Amino acid sequence: MQTQAYKIADIRTRGINPNYWYVVARSTEVTDKPIGVTLWKQEIVLYRDATGTIQALEDVCPHRLVKLSEGQVVGGQLECAYHGWQFNEMGRCTAVPYLAENQKLPNCQIRRYPVRELDGFVWLFPGEEDADLVEPLGVPEWDHLNYIATVSVIDCPGHYSYLIENLMDMHHGHLHDNYQAWASASLLNIETQEARVDAHYEAQSYYRIDKIWSISQLFFPALRRLHPEPLDVSYVYPHWVSSLGQDFKIYCLFCPISETQTKAYLIHFTSLNAFWRLHKLPVVFRRFVKDSLFGSAQKLLDGLVEQDVAMIEQEQQAFLKNSRQRTYELNRTIAKVQRLIYEQAQRENSLD
Repeated sequence: MQTQAYKIADIRTRGINPNYWYVVARSTEVTDKPIGVTLWKQEIVLYRDATGTIQALEDVCPHRLVKLSEGQVVGGQLECAYHGWQFNEMGRCTAVPYLAENQKLPNCQIRRYPVRELDGFVWLFPGEEDADLVEPLGVPEWDHLNYIATVSVIDCPGHYSYLIENLMDMHHGHLHDNYQAWASASLLNIETQEARVDAHYEAQSYYRIDKIWSISQLFFPALRRLHPEPLDVSYVYPHWVSSLGQDFKIYCLFCPISETQTKAYLIHFTSLNAFWRLHKLPVVFRRFVKDSLFGSAQKLLDGLVEQDVAMIEQEQQAFLKNSRQRTYELNRTIAKVQRLIYEQAQRENSLD
């Protein structure tokens, strides 16, 4: 990574590098009824066309500049609620209900965004570069029958840098008490690449999912016993991935909204890979077990999110009150993360 001078205040107002795939919704949230989302100040409408394929357009009708997300899908076309103008998946106007015979359709074009439905989420590419040259991070455990998922939506009243720093800092376990799956994290080493930071810790895990009864530890704290496990956390720009031993894997998929608002999806996976006989069971039964246990860690995950968001909100408000206030950071990982945020934003600025 290049060495560049920056101030912490610069980080708290940095934009995103748009030439990556961001997550803007869960697949189940998008139907043939349009919904509006925001990705770094860009208002976008999502909907499913006549084939069930998700489309993404700029959320504005070029006629009177009202939101297309307040309209409806008619015959696979996105129809504006105001005057009934219709647009196809490429953003071209295809119909105006009161068009006279001697009039042509308006030659207007609204922006179309590359979008993919992958691993239970809607991934959107807001940049100008070729989206096909960049692969989404993906969540391969989503459909894997040996992983039980729980999803928590993070609505964070703060800049995305605060959230990613929080996720990469394993020394704030004091905040979480009974919600946390590990204790006594010790930083071993940090690795950096062009678009990622990997921090490796050793921690004491409360869980060991190696016997069928051991799953009960998720629900009964008295059954938990501490044991050492590797704890790895990675900022794979612009998202976050973590694993605790072989039993747990967590993703945080980012959708930065503005300098003071971030949305993200936190996905917690409990692994059943230790039960090697599982693969011998019928797939239908394994799917039933996976679906039945979906959300089993909801209380744990939502509790963690609530506590973290409360701290991040205080950080953001303190910055807005005095952006020059000095802070003192001892975790070497955070400096690496801040530099990555700064340099990715600088790359976007160099494209302007």
